[in-house]
Order: sequence, then structure tokens, then C-alpha cells
Amino acid sequence: METLKFGVIGCGSFAEKHLTAMQRIDEIEVVACCDNVLDLAKAQAEKYNIPSYYADYKELLARDDIFAVTLPLPDQVHREIAVAALKAGKHVFCEKPMALNLEDCRAMMDAEKESGKQLMIGQICRYTPGFKLAKELVEAGEIGELFFVESEYAHDYSKLSGEGGWRVTPERHPVIGGGCHAVDLLRWIAGDPTEVFAIANNKVLVDWPINDFTVAVMKFPNNVCGKVMTSTGCKREYTMRTVLYGTKGTIITDNTSPSITLYKEQFENKDEYRGIEQQLIAMKLPIEINNHNVQSEIQDFIDAIKENKRVSTPGMEGAKTVAVCRAIVESAQKGDKVNPDYNF
Repeated sequence: METLKFGVIGCGSFAEKHLTAMQRIDEIEVVACCDNVLDLAKAQAEKYNIPSYYADYKELLARDDIFAVTLPLPDQVHREIAVAALKAGKHVFCEKPMALNLEDCRAMMDAEKESGKQLMIGQICRYTPGFKLAKELVEAGEIGELFFVESEYAHDYSKLSGEGGWRVTPERHPVIGGGCHAVDLLRWIAGDPTEVFAIANNKVLVDWPINDFTVAVMKFPNNVCGKVMTSTGCKREYTMRTVLYGTKGTIITDNTSPSITLYKEQFENKDEYRGIEQQLIAMKLPIEINNHNVQSEIQDFIDAIKENKRVSTPGMEGAKTVAVCRAIVESAQKGDKVNPDYNF
């Protein structure tokens, strides 16, 4: 079996999820890592037995032996480094969000087309066991026709400003940087929203130059209604609680629980079960807790390239999610509804 040589650009704390995942994949050998803080690169190289490390990503990209790179990097530099990697002839796995604006998304997609290499965006919720099962149940017709979908990104950032404070910048709005998870999840299940309306405030992280709470309602295809809540100041444990309402049932799921809850109009062909109306019975379906299933993402990335297939979350998917997030931010600023711009 051929071993594919990878480089990792970005050696902060999230890089460990990439490096741990890749150590578990037989087809991969990580031969180089890079960070503009050389001590970080050195530390990860020593921890994961990586033979080479650099401070300048261009040195890593100049190596002919590197087949692909992963980019666990601050959102602000995704465009610069992804474009450079594609132009250097590397396949690229880039963390979400794809970028912070649509201009950068278009530049990354253009570089992908020109290079002939693959660009995959790490939309991790599509690999989360509970969310995968929920989508399978919806597609199997278990809850009938969808009429309302909602998801939330509740994650207290008060002590998570990021190395160098990269999360505390006006362009890195929480909806784009974190709420993109909930937006992408609902897009994956219900389709591309055609219209959004949002309101926002900033009552917790008052020293940050951005709203820490936003709620958006959306119109999805087939007259499905939707809602996304993003809070980066909330005082509670991290969650992405998601509820999918259908004409014949309801699914309640998140990314931190060992089961999802399924309600159905009928589990059996009778009105009641042991004297209880069937629609009041909650069925708990066990799942694995794995809210950052990076190993499956990168395995999918490798398999698609080896089989000459399109990756499951290419640039277009990442860009559409950014388009919806940008529309939410714009709507909250304008106080009016906005149609996402899918013109890529």
C-alpha cells in the first residue's frame, strides 16, 4: 500500500486533532509541519515524531514529496495559504469556515480549478455520529416531511480568544467562525436557504468588537422553516443541540450526548403502546460521542483522491455555508431580510 506524505501547516492546539487522526490512518505519513512560531512547530514535531518542521510555510510547500497538506489555521489566513498550497500542486484539507468573506472563497475555488487538485473544507458536523444518524432517519422518511429545523452553536468564548487573539477581530464574526457549524448542518439536511432574517446583541463579551449573540430565521426549499442561534458568551456547557421536526415525528440530537431522541407518530400499527399514545414515547438511539471526527474526514479526503472522485465537502459546499453566514451577519446589521449570494 502506497504511503501518502502529508504536511501540516499550523501547529496550535487544534493541530493536535489533525495529527492524532493522521497517526491512526495507515496510508498517511506526516513528514513536515510548520508554524510561524517555530517553537510550536518544533514541539509538535517532537511529540508526533515528524522529521521536519519549518517557520515558513513556503519551505514546506516547496517539497516535491508532499502529496497533500492540512490547514488547522486561524480563519483569517485560509485564503492565502490554501491558494499557495494548491498552486504548489498539493491537495488541500482546510478547516472550516472556508474563509471569512465570499471574495476569499472565490479565490480559493479558482485556485482549485486552475491547479487540478482537490480542496476539501472541514465541515465536521457531517461526520458527527448523531448528526449522521439524524440525516439518515430523515432521508429514510422516518419522521415524514420536514417542516421546521433548528440548530444552535452555544460555546462560551470568554477564555477562548485564540492564540494571538485571532477570534477577537471584527471580521471573524461568531456566526461565521462558529455558527457556521449549525448553518452547514441545516444546509446539509434541509438544503440551501433562500432568505434569512437575523437580530443580534452583545451583552456578555462586551470588550469584544463583535456581537456575541445572533439568532436567524430562514426559508429553506420545500417551504421548510429554520432557525440558527449562535452564542459565544453563554454560560453553559458547549452544545450544538439540533431539532428536526417532521409531519410524522421529531428528532432531537446534539454532538455531546450518547444517544439521539426519536419521536414518531407510530412505532407500531396501533394507536397506543401499553396504554401510552405512541407519539409521546421517546426512543433513545445509542450513538458514539465524537464531535470532532477528524479521522473520518481525512480518511474521506484520501479515499476520494485515490478513487478520483469529488471530495464530499468541496469548495462550493464551504462557500455556500459562508454565503449564508454572511447573509445572517448582514441581516442583523441592516435589520432587514437578506438573500444569500450563491453566485460562485
